[in-house]
Amino acid sequence: MHDHAPRQRLATHEVLNQPPADSDLDLFALDLPLQQALAREAPEWVARRLAPLGEQVGSRRVQTLGEQANRHPPELRLFDRHGRRLDEVSYHPAYHELMHLACDQGWHAVAWQEEARGGHQAHVAALYLLTQAEPGVCCPVTMTHAAMPALRHAPVVLAQWAPPLLAWDYDPRALPASDKPAVTLGMAMTEKQGGSDVRANTTRAEASEDGVRLVGHKWFCSAPMSDAFLTLAQTDEGLGCFLVPRFTPDGERNAIELQRLKDKCGNRANASAEIEYRHAWAQPIGEPGRGIATILEMVQQTRLDAATAPVGMMRQALLLAWQHVQTRHAFGQRLADQPLMRAVIADLALEVEAGVALALRIARAFDTPHSEHEQGLARITPALAKYWHNKRGPGFMAEAMECLGGIGYVEETPLARLYREAPVNSIWEGSGNVICLDVLRVLGKHPEAVAALRHELDAPRGQNAHYDRALGELERTLGMPSEALVPQARWLTQRLAQCLQAALLLRHTPTAVAATFCRARLGEVSPAYGVLPADAPLAEILARVTPSN
Repeated sequence: MHDHAPRQRLATHEVLNQPPADSDLDLFALDLPLQQALAREAPEWVARRLAPLGEQVGSRRVQTLGEQANRHPPELRLFDRHGRRLDEVSYHPAYHELMHLACDQGWHAVAWQEEARGGHQAHVAALYLLTQAEPGVCCPVTMTHAAMPALRHAPVVLAQWAPPLLAWDYDPRALPASDKPAVTLGMAMTEKQGGSDVRANTTRAEASEDGVRLVGHKWFCSAPMSDAFLTLAQTDEGLGCFLVPRFTPDGERNAIELQRLKDKCGNRANASAEIEYRHAWAQPIGEPGRGIATILEMVQQTRLDAATAPVGMMRQALLLAWQHVQTRHAFGQRLADQPLMRAVIADLALEVEAGVALALRIARAFDTPHSEHEQGLARITPALAKYWHNKRGPGFMAEAMECLGGIGYVEETPLARLYREAPVNSIWEGSGNVICLDVLRVLGKHPEAVAALRHELDAPRGQNAHYDRALGELERTLGMPSEALVPQARWLTQRLAQCLQAALLLRHTPTAVAATFCRARLGEVSPAYGVLPADAPLAEILARVTPSN
C-alpha cells in the first residue's frame, strides 16, 4: 500500500489528502488470519490452490467486474420478438465473467472432488475470497455445490447430473443439460403463504404418463437461469423433494414460467424470481414424503456458505477502511494514528478474525465424516455461525462506511453496495428466529452435538476469566427446562457462537487478540464497535490486518 497519493490541480483547487488510486491487491497474501486458519485447519494443498484466486479477486479487473454486475442488474425476457415464451434472464457480461472465475477453477466442485481431504475447507475459503469480488454471484456457486448431498438420495438422477455438475466450466446457454459441458443448480422452496414454514406449501406433484408433473408457485426461486432446481411439492405421502430441469428429457422447455424478478434491497447482480410450475416435469429425489429431510442435506451446506459470506464482506469492508485511514489526514494527524479510529479498526479486525476462525473450523468438521465428534459439531455449528455472523454484518458495514466519511456513503465505493448486501444471508436459508429454534431442536434431539460443543468449549477453560464466567452462564442456561429456553433462544445462539469464537482465538491466536476479544465480547460488552478497553493492545491487533502494517 502507498502512503501518499499524487496531487492534482483543478481549476479552482488542488486535490490532495486523498487515498491513492485503486490498484491490484493480493487478497490472499494480505489476509494473515485466513492464512493462519488454513495452516491449522486444512491440508497444505488448499492454501497453495487458493493463492492465485486471491490475486485474481483483488485485481482491479475483477473488482470492476463486480461493480459492473451490480450497476447492470439482470433483466427478465419473457418472450422473443415473435411472441414465443423464453422465460429467460439476461445478465451483463461481467456476471458471466465472474461465474467463469468461480466455476472454471472448480470452486463449486472441490468439496466433493476432494471430499474428506480438505475439499470443504477449500470451498469455504474460496467462497470467502469470491465474496470480496461480488457476493451475488456466490449464490449459484453455493447452490450448485450444495446440491450434491441431496442428489445422492437418487442414484439414477445423480449419475445423470453429477458429471456436468462437477465439471470445471460454466455454460450460461439455455440448452438441455445433455447438450452442455457444465450445469448449475438452483433452489425453489418457499411460497408466499408460508415462507419458512414449507409444510404450508401448496405446490403439488401429480402422476402422469411420463413421470411426475408439478403444479403450483414459488415465491423465491434463486438463480432462475440454473439448469435445474431442487424444489418441494405435496404428494400423497407428504412433502416430497424433486429435481425440476429447465428442459424435459425430449429437449423441450419445461413448463417453468417466470412471473417477475424481485427488486431486492441488495444482491443486485443475482436474479431471484417468482415462478409458476405449469405441469412441469420433475424427478423425485429421496424417499416419498421425506422431502424436508432430503432438501435439508442441501440446506446444511448452504448455511455454512451463508455463515461464511458475511465474513468475506466484513473483511473487504475492513480492508477498505484500513487503506483509507492510513493515508487520510484530519486535525493535523493521520486517521490511522488517532486513538478513537484505531480502536474502531481494531474492533472490526477482531470481528473478522473470529469469523474466519469459526468458518474454517466448521469446514474442517464437514471434511471429517467418520468422526462422531466432528459430525456432532457439523450438525449444529453452521446454524450458530450463520445467525451470529449475519447479525454482526450490517452494523459492521455501517461502521466501516463511517470510517471513510461521506465518500463511504456514495455508490462509487463498494461500501454502499456491501451495506445493502449485508442482510441477505441472515434472511436466506432461515431468518434469525428460524435458525435459533433450529438450534434448540438440535440441542434437544442430538446429544452428540451437545457433547461436541462442550468438548470444544472446555478445551481453553482456565485461560481467561471472562471466558470462564461466560461458560458458567452458558451451563446454567443449558440446564433450564426446554420450554424456558425458547424465549432465550437468540441469546443462547449468540452466546454459543461467541464462546466458540473465543475458544478458537484462545487456542490459536496471539494473546492480544484472544484476550481483547473475550473482554470486549464476553466481559465489558458494548453493542457498538470501537468500544474497547482503554488498555487494549491496539498495535498488536492492527498489525494483523495486513502483514505490511
